[in-house]
Amino acid sequence: MKAIVCDAFGPIDDLQYKDVADPVAEPGHVVVNVEAAGVNFPDGLLVQGLYQMQPDFPFVPGNEVAGTIVELGEGVSHLHVGQRVIALSNLGGYAEKARIAATHVLPLPDAIHVNEGAALVTAHATAHHALKQRAKLQPGETLVVTGAAGGTGLAAVQIGKTMGAKVIAVCSTEEKLALAKEYGADVLINYKENDLKETLKEVTEGKGADVVYECVGGDTFHACSRSMAWEGRLLVVGFAGGEIPKFPVNLALVKGYSVMGVFWGAFTQHDPKGFAQNMQELLTWYVQGKVKVVVDEAVPLHQATQAMKKVMNREVKGKMVVVP
Repeated sequence: MKAIVCDAFGPIDDLQYKDVADPVAEPGHVVVNVEAAGVNFPDGLLVQGLYQMQPDFPFVPGNEVAGTIVELGEGVSHLHVGQRVIALSNLGGYAEKARIAATHVLPLPDAIHVNEGAALVTAHATAHHALKQRAKLQPGETLVVTGAAGGTGLAAVQIGKTMGAKVIAVCSTEEKLALAKEYGADVLINYKENDLKETLKEVTEGKGADVVYECVGGDTFHACSRSMAWEGRLLVVGFAGGEIPKFPVNLALVKGYSVMGVFWGAFTQHDPKGFAQNMQELLTWYVQGKVKVVVDEAVPLHQATQAMKKVMNREVKGKMVVVP
């Protein structure tokens, strides 16, 4: 089968599109014929050796897929060959087939297009876990979302609204803000044209934010860290802006708020039952029209490097998908 292969950490352009052996179902696993795979910011970090996880070589990147089961491993009884599914693959998604633990495979409702299903697993699930398990977001609270037009930011806007929050979207362009507004944002802030700290103070009437979903880093993080409400929760999701900020801990002390790390991948491993329950809730919301994956572009598998670079350069509105 064809796959995108990383033989050594390095630039994204060093990835190879080539033939590899087909996966075989091991006990407790299934093999999925991949019809679409989501492209995520950590994929680009991973192949450059900049992510928390560093797999053995060679490896195939890609951690979320949608497709059809073609083989069952020993002990798998809740799934069947020919079933349409979405799955968290951790690795191996950028390929024509992927072997995946059955605990991380879920039926995909017929109402959801395969491209949207593939892009639902990571971004929406990260936002859902962050707002539900980590922040415990409550109806009526104020939620600030940075990078609100990207894959996980736009997901946080939608899920925050579904959970009853007032959502403040923070983006770098008016075009991105318009997308965030279309999907539920109540207040829009262009941080390139406005002082983010002062504007957050103004729109929260001096109270500050109850929850901040922060996935940009750098100066954006610093502004948010100074704009928290008493007993607020500052969620550290990622650093799409490229700079990992240093946090002055005295701010948490004086302002009485919590800084919470969000590592959804670890959550899925530590609590697979909770992951499955979250995904079922997300799929229900999706069918009900409460959340939606915005697919910016779907490209052939051999163009995966271009898709990854577009994501890394923050040129994507919503999600990128590769299609074997």
